[in-house]
Amino acid sequence: MNFKPVVTLADLDSLNQDLVAEAYISAKRGDPEPGSNRGRAYWHGWRCRMMDLGEISIDDGHRRLVRAYVERLRNKPST
Repeated sequence: MNFKPVVTLADLDSLNQDLVAEAYISAKRGDPEPGSNRGRAYWHGWRCRMMDLGEISIDDGHRRLVRAYVERLRNKPST
C-alpha cells in the first residue's frame, strides 16, 4: 500500500490516534506492511514501529516530525 508519509504535526493531528497506537502496539518484527484493508493512520503506526525496530530506515521526513513532536511536548504548558 502506498500511503503518503506523515511529516507534519498538522498531518499527525488529523489521524485517528487510536488506530496509530493500535498498529504500533500490534506490529511485530516481520509483520508485513498493512494492505488496503487498513487506512493511513494504521499504516503510520505500523511504519513507526518498524522504524523503531530497525526493520525499515528512518527517513528525513520522519526525523523532522519526531523533532517537531518532541519540541511540542517540551513547550507544552504544565497543568
